[in-house]
Amino acid sequence: MNETGFNWTLIRSFLAALDQGSLMGAARALGMHQPTLGRHIAELEQQLGLTLFERTGRGLLPTPDALRLADAARGMATAADQLARQASGAQRSAPGSVRLSASQPVACLLLPPLLAQLRAQQPQIQIELVVSNAVSNLLQREADIAIRMVRPEQGSLVSRKLGQVTIGAYAHRDYLRRRGTPRQPADLLQHELIGNDRQTDIVRGFAGMGYRLAREQFALRTDDLIAYHALVLAGAGVGFLPHYMARHHPELVPLLTALPIPPLPMWLAVHREIRSNPRIRTVWDALAAALPEALA
Repeated sequence: MNETGFNWTLIRSFLAALDQGSLMGAARALGMHQPTLGRHIAELEQQLGLTLFERTGRGLLPTPDALRLADAARGMATAADQLARQASGAQRSAPGSVRLSASQPVACLLLPPLLAQLRAQQPQIQIELVVSNAVSNLLQREADIAIRMVRPEQGSLVSRKLGQVTIGAYAHRDYLRRRGTPRQPADLLQHELIGNDRQTDIVRGFAGMGYRLAREQFALRTDDLIAYHALVLAGAGVGFLPHYMARHHPELVPLLTALPIPPLPMWLAVHREIRSNPRIRTVWDALAAALPEALA
């Protein structure tokens, strides 16, 4: 067996696959994406040097090795649950509020299921969600924890990179039936483009591809990110959306997937002086664990 350490998450995925009989069912039971769960099984098989499942047309068939290891794995699950209950009991000694700042899309689309799960696990902690596209000033304690799209530069702040927000061009399938599908970047100029009002990100993106575009060439303009998403979803034209915003809408069609749109980093930040607060640390750890998976 590999001596580099053991990841408990792999055991959870193994037991879910064993109980559900398929990657899809196991992923649904654990609330994760199917490819992620598949990678967990493959990594565990590599660490153990064993084949745990045979992939069949009807799902996953456990091998004799998998069945032999099942009891030990369930024993680990019982011990882990007991440890979690004891840790939860210790954390309940620090009730109160944590003020969390995030942009509109993150606050409206990524955070709600994560915060609902956090509240179920930590009911003694209240969350104050500050929805703002501006960067909250942690130094002046406008928020305890902030989710930012730029890396904090202040030395008194502690930050952790959560991953990258990837962006693509999208249009509603009904719009594409009416107007046709762009096949190359130049085709976008013949379409109804949804752009920014005062912000210049999209204009600069086109300039980087060699196309000079004025804001008046956008059929619809807004700097409100939720309104922007709603316009694309309504079939108003071609827009540029983070993949995590579009993936829940199969009617949105990705376009020109090779467009050179740079991803945006996502950072979690907290003031160094309050990071050790048990309540804030609990929320920090929960977000640091859950947001990378939500971005995947």
